[in-house]
Amino acid sequence: MVLDLGLPGMDGLSVLKRWRANGRRFPILVLTARGTWGERVEGIDAGADDYLAKPFRMEELLARLRAIVRRSAGQSCSMLAAGPVALDTRQMRVTVNGVPVALSPQEYRLLSYLMHHAGRVVSQLELTEHLYAQDFERDSDAIEVLVGRLRRKLGVELIETRRGFGYIIDVPAGGPA
Repeated sequence: MVLDLGLPGMDGLSVLKRWRANGRRFPILVLTARGTWGERVEGIDAGADDYLAKPFRMEELLARLRAIVRRSAGQSCSMLAAGPVALDTRQMRVTVNGVPVALSPQEYRLLSYLMHHAGRVVSQLELTEHLYAQDFERDSDAIEVLVGRLRRKLGVELIETRRGFGYIIDVPAGGPA
């Protein structure tokens, strides 16, 4: 979640405190014009996982979001590994047994999502919501086609289909390469 503190109607800091008090544990980055050290400390203490003051560079925002996703998935570095497949979230590169594999942006995002959720079955609906716009046709076989292309490009058995449930990378993220 990217949260601006200057919301109409209710202050973003109050929203953040309410979410955390209600047990909401999803990662939150505060993005705001309020940038004094005291305000940053208050935001972090209220439950934000990171705090970025405006003006900012898009590259920094994206790097901070990648770091939050890594930390929330229990990863501390930018490299994810599952079997012979390694994914560098900083460089957006994928290798199989050390050999680079060229992926389309959608294929990369699909693999990255599955690797961040390794060991858990991810439904087609969840993948569709992550990869496509809200108005995307949910009954489409686009995810199946994308998984098929990704499997061919990787050339290794990594993504397992659980019929009726979804897809899983059944090797712990960061596991043996």
